[in-house]
Amino acid sequence: MKLGLFNMPLHPPGRLHADTYDEDLELMAYADELGYSEAWIGEHFTTEWENMPAPDLFIARALGVTKNLVMGTGVSLLAFHDPIMIAHRMAMLDHLARGRFFFGIGSGGVPTDSEMFGMDRQSGQQRDRMREAANVILKMWTTEDPKGFAHEGEYYTVRVPEARPDMGLAYHMRPYQKPHPPIAVAGSSPSSPTLEVAGEMGWWPMSTLFLHTSHLPRHWDAYSKGAQSAGRKVSRSQWRIAREVYVGETTEQAVADVMSGPPARTFDTYFVPLLGHGQRGLDGIKTDPDLPDSALTPEYMLENFWIVGDPDECARKIRDLYGDTGGFGTLLMLCHDWGADRAKGMRSLELLATETLPQLADLQTDD
Repeated sequence: MKLGLFNMPLHPPGRLHADTYDEDLELMAYADELGYSEAWIGEHFTTEWENMPAPDLFIARALGVTKNLVMGTGVSLLAFHDPIMIAHRMAMLDHLARGRFFFGIGSGGVPTDSEMFGMDRQSGQQRDRMREAANVILKMWTTEDPKGFAHEGEYYTVRVPEARPDMGLAYHMRPYQKPHPPIAVAGSSPSSPTLEVAGEMGWWPMSTLFLHTSHLPRHWDAYSKGAQSAGRKVSRSQWRIAREVYVGETTEQAVADVMSGPPARTFDTYFVPLLGHGQRGLDGIKTDPDLPDSALTPEYMLENFWIVGDPDECARKIRDLYGDTGGFGTLLMLCHDWGADRAKGMRSLELLATETLPQLADLQTDD
């Protein structure tokens, strides 16, 4: 099992963007030193807490402060982009990274993002646009016909012109990795039809941190079903699961830190209002469907969701998660803005890598 980061990012509204970007870069550099395998960088446009609308720009900068950490868009919201531009930008980024790049894609779930781009979330338009855009991007990356090609779809009309070698004109911006960077898709609902599509397409599955462990086996079932329908083999090593993780010197200290720090504050102030705004948005974190939304408190999350404790306690909880899901490849730790207590967040990162992970060396996924 490997360790990675999920950097949404999370910074309280009002902080200077430049300062938060510098801190996130320091976080990437330190995770690289500690041996973390990957980091996924989120994209949103109207969320003050998640203040990074261009993860590819951040990744390009972060490549210069890391040596081994693989960076991924977590995710690129394809419904809001021109697929021709995304195909070029991500292929160029893959070259800048010399393959140290994963391409995460999604449709977007923030209502004000959709409103700003004029999308009707309820109609399924965003999901359909994402799938069509992904198909266009893949076609641009893999079609080598010098005569080019044309795509006439429901949302996009794309024409790659015929090459003109006499003038040095041709579409040429294909990725560094062949045939293209690994593509990952996040599943957020318990049944997750999105991950069934991912299985069909050969994309990696990622499971959100807002689903109770009891729902996660359904994610693997959906992914496997899609892969089987397309005759594809699957490996649990491809499965990424995101979780709130905090490791302290003692369990008592760790609990005190998260309950008085950013994990509890962010859950109460940001996640509950945001998820509660959408239809059934909080259902995935309920252990009982009849549980009222008012019961979803930091105390509830600590008891039922979060991986918090000393290195031994966290190892036990991660082992339980691994067993309950049947196994997965990478645990993605949610990143927080610890402000004046930044050293606590860094120490947790260190303890997870140096004292907790070695206890889990026997957890091997199939390849």
